[in-house]
Amino acid sequence: MERAIVGRIDDLLQAALRSLPEKPVDPVEAPDTATGVEKPRRPTQAERKRYSERLSEVVALAFADELRQRGLEGARPASPGELGGSGAERRMAGGLGAKKVDITWATEEAGLLLAISIKSINFADRKTRNYQKNLVNRRGDMLMEAVTLHRRFPYAVLGAFFFFDKGAASDNTERRKSTFENAHARLKLFTGRNDPAGRDEQFERFYIFLIDANPEVAEIQAYEVGKPDKEISLDEIMRELLSLTAERNPDFYELDGDNLRPVT
Repeated sequence: MERAIVGRIDDLLQAALRSLPEKPVDPVEAPDTATGVEKPRRPTQAERKRYSERLSEVVALAFADELRQRGLEGARPASPGELGGSGAERRMAGGLGAKKVDITWATEEAGLLLAISIKSINFADRKTRNYQKNLVNRRGDMLMEAVTLHRRFPYAVLGAFFFFDKGAASDNTERRKSTFENAHARLKLFTGRNDPAGRDEQFERFYIFLIDANPEVAEIQAYEVGKPDKEISLDEIMRELLSLTAERNPDFYELDGDNLRPVT
């Protein structure tokens, strides 16, 4: 059986992150006002928000591209015209109302089969200088998405990808753990839904990424939530999600190496 090219998703995600503009950052030091030198301009909240939105967009395109190459025909999003239309993210009907979902694979026969929710925290809080300020809010958004989708599609495999700037792993102090460590503790309860009758707010799999994205080079580290000391490859993440999808739909799909294919 022919295996998917190991490392292909790494190349796709590297290229996606390098396509981002320079990350807007706060000046490290303000100049001495006595010199009359103009104070460097801080990036606005809108600029920071747009950067985070753009990161989610390019990441979603990269992972959806990988899914299509692994046999999930029609996985969204895609570049305009690639799927015969806009290729934009889907707005899925859910148990608590319609919801736009970052990455989806759905068929006419089964409805939603696989979905991935993407969230990120890319900027340290200007007062505390750590990355934890919006962690609970982001978690709440993702859990509501899981509930909405699982209530309508209990057999769907839902993955969660939470991206942090690499600084989240080193923002610890004498009084508090790093945001990276705290994120594992706060998210561990919401991963590992292995039964379609399980808790709606749980994701089948939840992953944390530490990234350093810039146009020159992009660094990426991935971890399964609850296992902060064990890095996992992107290829392993893809195989795990596809394996679960095949298990949930044995009459229609099976895992062939690293790819999903219809049962003949």
